[in-house]
Amino acid sequence: MPISLVVGLGNPGRNYAETRHNLGWIILDALAKKHGLVWQHRANFESEIARWDVSPGCTRWLVKPQTFMNDSGRAVGALARYHRFTNNSIAVVYDDINIEVGLVKVSESGSAGGHNGIASLLEHLGEGFIRYRLGIGPKLPAAMDLKDFVLGKFSSDHSILLNQKNSYFIDGLELLLTRGPSFAMNQLNRRESTT
Repeated sequence: MPISLVVGLGNPGRNYAETRHNLGWIILDALAKKHGLVWQHRANFESEIARWDVSPGCTRWLVKPQTFMNDSGRAVGALARYHRFTNNSIAVVYDDINIEVGLVKVSESGSAGGHNGIASLLEHLGEGFIRYRLGIGPKLPAAMDLKDFVLGKFSSDHSILLNQKNSYFIDGLELLLTRGPSFAMNQLNRRESTT
């Protein structure tokens, strides 16, 4: 099943723009920019949406829900029902504290792992959507509250690293979209840390 809907998770508003929790949006914005796509606000879907006509007869939709992270599933669920997208045609790009910063993992199942955006998607969509997980871990200092960590900004070292890895993240996401999750998992999940 080709991927038709690519969802980036994040929070709207200037205060959240460069936070760890908005890494999904950052990468989706970079993908849209690379392909010259234009974001449009769609109030009926509570989202920013960019249409990507990949080839004749093949259209993908990039989506940034504007519902705030914890209610992302409401917007994505409405869009998926409208277009009759099955869960295995939906890819979700988001930050994952359980993965080392700078790394990517692709998966097709699993729990929310403490991620409220994924918990909302599971509530509104159910299982079966594809996950493109961008590492932001480990949480340091360890005693720091999880919410404060994910809503905080990257350290200068991590910002530099992520800027260097930007094309790797985009290439990996395009690999997922063009070759499918099994191929992407084989290529991306086995990569060693480059930090």
